[in-house]
Amino acid sequence: MNLIKVLFITLGLTLTANAAKAQQKIGSVNTDEIFASLSEVKTISATVDNFTKTKQTEIEKLIGDYQAKLKAAQDKEKTLSEANKEAVTKELMAAQTELQTLGKKIEESRAQAAKDISAKQNELFTPLQQKVKAAISAAAKEKGINYVFDIASQETNNLIYNDGSEDITALVKSKLGAAATPAKPAGKSK
Repeated sequence: MNLIKVLFITLGLTLTANAAKAQQKIGSVNTDEIFASLSEVKTISATVDNFTKTKQTEIEKLIGDYQAKLKAAQDKEKTLSEANKEAVTKELMAAQTELQTLGKKIEESRAQAAKDISAKQNELFTPLQQKVKAAISAAAKEKGINYVFDIASQETNNLIYNDGSEDITALVKSKLGAAATPAKPAGKSK
């Protein structure tokens, strides 16, 4: 009977030691802080802003054309009299059709501009996001970390409690050549 107890105790200690050895190391990173420190973000943001302004200018030109044609139609309507009723009515109907077409074009241009701006952002930010992700992976491997939580937005990653994890934000920033600022302490709980 004692042999069985000793065997179970030995087995239990072995399992406990293996479980302790198999513990996973957890770290955290603040991607907002990393992106804010990268000069590429400023360049990309300026490019996207300029692209957005170009699209806005195009739409504003269409709106200006619409307003000019609407004013011309309103002025034409003021000249309506019994003598020219038929001719002016035809002109006003043609102007109404033209205004409707131009209104649709404005709406389509707005929708297309939103798509184009989104595509431009994706085109420019995706390589940078991949670069940051690779740096995070390299930093985590260097530190022997198994899991890294992004503490920039606790709502999206379901991080409820963060106590004692290793913050690798500074290491990732140094791998990316960004300015190293002191990392803010990780939040304790939500």
